[in-house]
Amino acid sequence: MKDLLTRLVADYPEITFTQGDSFFWSPKENSVTYTPGSTQPEIAQWSLLHEVSHGILGHKNYFSDFELMQLEVAAWQYAKGLAKKYEVKIDPEHIQDCLDTYRDWLHMRATCPTCGTVSAQKDPNTYECFNCHTNWHVSNSRFCRPYRRKALI
Repeated sequence: MKDLLTRLVADYPEITFTQGDSFFWSPKENSVTYTPGSTQPEIAQWSLLHEVSHGILGHKNYFSDFELMQLEVAAWQYAKGLAKKYEVKIDPEHIQDCLDTYRDWLHMRATCPTCGTVSAQKDPNTYECFNCHTNWHVSNSRFCRPYRRKALI
């Protein structure tokens, strides 16, 4: 991964690369945080390419869970092209596994706690059921368990 990181740093000087405990893109800092001593070097390379892709694509904020999903898909699509450039082969199953975590998270958040119907998001923290018209609130964090709290009417 060290060689890939060196090439990415040289090719994308507008992005800051910082060592950390996980891989992530920070639009506020315009930086990619990466884990240098990964026990799975292939996955570390794939993750690094994915996070750099967020930066290259200019991903900033998202306003809905579905929009976040679209950003993740776009970053993985772009990462596949970057991988070719840097002679890295990303396992397509890994990409689908990563996207599945977002799909599962989105499905849980969008499922009505009253009747189980999958419904639409009204605003960043609220969903409303198409079927029974229950409103529920969700956390604004994508890193925590998808709690759903029914709104009091």
